[in-house]
Amino acid sequence: MATILSFIVLIISIIAHEVAHGYAADAEGDPTPRLAGRLTMNPLPHIDLMGSFVIPALLVFSGSSMLFGWAKPVPYNPYNLRNKRWGETFVAAAGAATNLLLALIFGLIVRFGAASLSPAALSLAVTITFVNLFLGVFNLIPFPPLDGFTVLRSALPWHLASGLNRFEQKMRGAGVLSLIFFLIIFSYLFVGPFFDLVVWLFSLITGMSA
Repeated sequence: MATILSFIVLIISIIAHEVAHGYAADAEGDPTPRLAGRLTMNPLPHIDLMGSFVIPALLVFSGSSMLFGWAKPVPYNPYNLRNKRWGETFVAAAGAATNLLLALIFGLIVRFGAASLSPAALSLAVTITFVNLFLGVFNLIPFPPLDGFTVLRSALPWHLASGLNRFEQKMRGAGVLSLIFFLIIFSYLFVGPFFDLVVWLFSLITGMSA
């Protein structure tokens, strides 16, 4: 049951991440996500078979310490954004920020309301906190196509960002293979320290050990 709960929470959290990108772009003046029907928590417009089902299912049901997946990227046009300097940074950061905000809200519910919550409600709050904390921090890693890379590239002056832009185009040209390659390398070399960081943050917010 706990495994199924983690899987469902992971999918919903991934969708919330993408919807946040859409709302941020819309708030910056770009109607593209709204016109594409992506400002909704209805999963149907967002679902990517590989990223929203296959990869998350393999990770969750195999007991992996990795919690990751993706939905269809929300389309937006950076040229439509009102703030030409920081608009793209704002849109890119919105996804991870939403995951981290959800982790903070439900983590504080766990910390201050654990005694009054039913076991089922406490388990749900704990799962939402941990999954969103993992997603939020992971997406801040500066490697394309993760949000952290876009935040870094768009925040740098143009003459510094141009090299990163060329690197990003090469990675995106490889499609999902570049992300899968990164996940493999990450899972072998970095997942241990990263998991320890997430556990530490989880304990800091909730007062519980993961």
